[in-house]
Amino acid sequence: MNIIHIFLLLGLAAFVLQADSLQGLLKTVVSVWPPGSKVYLGESVLLKCTVESNSTAEWSFEWDKPKTVLTLNPRHLVSNDSYFITAVTREDAGSYRCKAGQTSSQPVELNVSELTLPSLILTPSTRYIFSGERFSMRCPSSQTNAKGWKLKHYSPDCTRRRKAVQGDQCSPLECVVVTNRTDACVFNATIGNSGLYWCEGPEGRSNSVRISASYNNIIMKTPAVPVFEGDKVILYCQYKTTGYNDTTFFKNGAVVSVMPSSPNNEINMTIENVTKKDEGSYKCASLALKMESTESWLSVRPKTDTRGYWKWIILSVGLVFLFLIPLSVWLFYRHRYQMLGTWKRWPFSKEDVPAVPVPATKQDVTEVQWDLSWMEMSNLLDKQIYPGT
Repeated sequence: MNIIHIFLLLGLAAFVLQADSLQGLLKTVVSVWPPGSKVYLGESVLLKCTVESNSTAEWSFEWDKPKTVLTLNPRHLVSNDSYFITAVTREDAGSYRCKAGQTSSQPVELNVSELTLPSLILTPSTRYIFSGERFSMRCPSSQTNAKGWKLKHYSPDCTRRRKAVQGDQCSPLECVVVTNRTDACVFNATIGNSGLYWCEGPEGRSNSVRISASYNNIIMKTPAVPVFEGDKVILYCQYKTTGYNDTTFFKNGAVVSVMPSSPNNEINMTIENVTKKDEGSYKCASLALKMESTESWLSVRPKTDTRGYWKWIILSVGLVFLFLIPLSVWLFYRHRYQMLGTWKRWPFSKEDVPAVPVPATKQDVTEVQWDLSWMEMSNLLDKQIYPGT
């Protein structure tokens, strides 16, 4: 019995040492797609947890936010090693990390920016598409280089196909990187073509959109990019086949509208002058057929108030005028004073010219004789004209 106990202790010690050495070789890393710690309101983001190890064991993953409590909502989709945020909001800022076995990754920080990125042009503009249907992607037009954009695609199974496709991006329909194209890139909605799409160019990158190929009988279509307050928004509930009854629309789990049946397989709900209050998670259902769609997020951004810019422009112009008016008055009076001073020093007519005495000079003999002859002639003429003088 003592020998058996010794062998058991030795085996247990070997197992502990092997586990410790295995844990020492493990490294868990979280990557962010699109790459970078800065994310933007309304776009889609993928956090991917990877275990760097020579082991072929299957790992289970857990996600958390070290500084706050991780609260899942319809915008957050967790699937083992993948953490999708379908539409970023301000609440998504913070640190994220994953845990594989007993090993935790270093946290990654997501900084949410409110800047508006160039928009990826998606047709139709929806995150959910029935499998087999077509959708197209077009990069935004660059003002400096219209052909400088590259279309990127990433899906959670990229690591499994990395041997077949070089680089970090997967290639639906051989579209790993689409360069120098002004036309759209068209895809068929399949599981392989699902994932993140975005464009990179000389001016940075566009927003990213997550596309999901749906195999359900009903889908909810909300705009894939944020809409602005005051816009007219149409939400679509699409059935794979016809023959359904009334359609119920839900927002954040509450009924917002019930629409009658239609001969088409698509029914819509219109929101006039959308506001921030309309932002939320929408889904549709046919209660009679017991069909319900996946929830889809509607992002609403405040419209840029151009009146605010005009107020600043008017205020700036007013301040400039307030400064220029006294300056102009001062310059006017200064110029006038200078001109008046010059006029006082410069005569207007000959009468204003002061008499300057001619310096006396001594007349010579010729001048005296000439003056005498002239005087005699003048007297003679006076006698002829006025006799008796």
